[in-house]
Amino acid sequence: MKKHATALFAAFLITTIVGLGMFVIGGNAAINKDGAPVLNSPGDKVNTDPTSASPTQLEQYQNLVAQYQQREQQYQSELSNAQNQLDQAAATIQQYQRLLQFLAERGVIQVGQDGRIFVPGN
Repeated sequence: MKKHATALFAAFLITTIVGLGMFVIGGNAAINKDGAPVLNSPGDKVNTDPTSASPTQLEQYQNLVAQYQQREQQYQSELSNAQNQLDQAAATIQQYQRLLQFLAERGVIQVGQDGRIFVPGN
């Protein structure tokens, strides 16, 4: 029982020390006026005001927008072509289905339950 009580006391002591350390550090960070706010932290500065951009930056942005618009037109064209191909493929499949149905109705072929096609012998 003594070992158990010693282990509980050690766990409580370590937890208390770590908790107090976290509390002190957090309080110090909250009270510290010399700390850098997140908005003023160092890093890449991005100019989001278009009126303060230089003519070179504006030209770069315009070129970038033009490139994106050109890519969008290309993607729209490719999407339209793919849709046309898909429509043509669907129409072809529909024609094959009609042909198979016609041949099955005439008795030229037989379609099994599992989808296999048989040609009846004479």
